[in-house]
Amino acid sequence: MSPLLRRDTSKKPAERTVTLIGKPGCHLCDDARAVIVRVTGELGSAFEERDITQDEELYRKYWEQIPVTLIDGKQHDFWRVDERRLRAALGA
Repeated sequence: MSPLLRRDTSKKPAERTVTLIGKPGCHLCDDARAVIVRVTGELGSAFEERDITQDEELYRKYWEQIPVTLIDGKQHDFWRVDERRLRAALGA
């Protein structure tokens, strides 16, 4: 199994938090949000969203990569969210 698809079995999906970092008016962010909401809703994982236009540090770090997906604070993906990879990363 690829290291990117390796499951973290130390936590159950419901104990994980997925963060979407994006900005208003970003169509890729809208696409990513739809996938993340569907997956986190089915698995019971927490979902939060951060706006790079409201946080200078996030803007400096991620402005060329949005949308960026974090799982438990660690970068998982950017630009597009692959539903299968997200599920695997959450341990489903």
